[in-house]
Amino acid sequence: MKITPGAAQLVVIAKEPVAGRVKTRLTPPFTPSQAARLAEASLEDSLTTVARAPATQRVLALDGLPGTWLPDGFVVIPQRGNGLDERLAAAFADTYRLRPEPVVLIGMDTPQVSPALLDAATSALVEHDAVYGPSADGGFWLLGLRRPDPRLLLGVPMSQPYTGRAQLDRLAEAGLSVRHLPELTDIDTAADAFHVAAEAPGSRFAATLAEMTPPSAQVTPLAEVAPLAQLTQPAETGARR
Repeated sequence: MKITPGAAQLVVIAKEPVAGRVKTRLTPPFTPSQAARLAEASLEDSLTTVARAPATQRVLALDGLPGTWLPDGFVVIPQRGNGLDERLAAAFADTYRLRPEPVVLIGMDTPQVSPALLDAATSALVEHDAVYGPSADGGFWLLGLRRPDPRLLLGVPMSQPYTGRAQLDRLAEAGLSVRHLPELTDIDTAADAFHVAAEAPGSRFAATLAEMTPPSAQVTPLAEVAPLAQLTQPAETGARR
């Protein structure tokens, strides 16, 4: 199958931002309601960025119901499966079944992602079988597959410090060539939230966080945060073991 730059689908896998169901590790110092507001802001930023990036189709794989935060132009599909590995595998499979083209998937926890970085991800699948974006917690914030196969995800241990390594091992075992993107920070803790807000000061997430900052929250100094411009240059390597 001949693939041209940008000929890939972009998928966001997300939960409906309901208090008590999302971003529970932000509580404390934030209340469940505040954590849900931050989750909604992060999701809206992520969807807005996907809407601005080149793609043949934009999909939201959603656990819950869509809200006013959903921009036009997205196909909404329900999540399927129990564990996260099953839900990721199903999101890839269902998107590919709707449109048999390469799929690039991100979560709702990286509002600092840019259209240029997503463009780099989709374009990488012209010459590579997979594209991979590591997260600072040992997982991954992006995974793209030229030809999605549930076996590439099912059984990979999720939400562990070694999740990323296990996922890369699975790709290597399948003999896939992998393009690596820069590491980003997922929003899990209050420290993560301040770090990400500093990377994306003009985002809705940063504005929402600024409205509710509790005195007890730990702020990451701006000087310790890499400029976002440094996060838009992907590195090309093979799948690492």
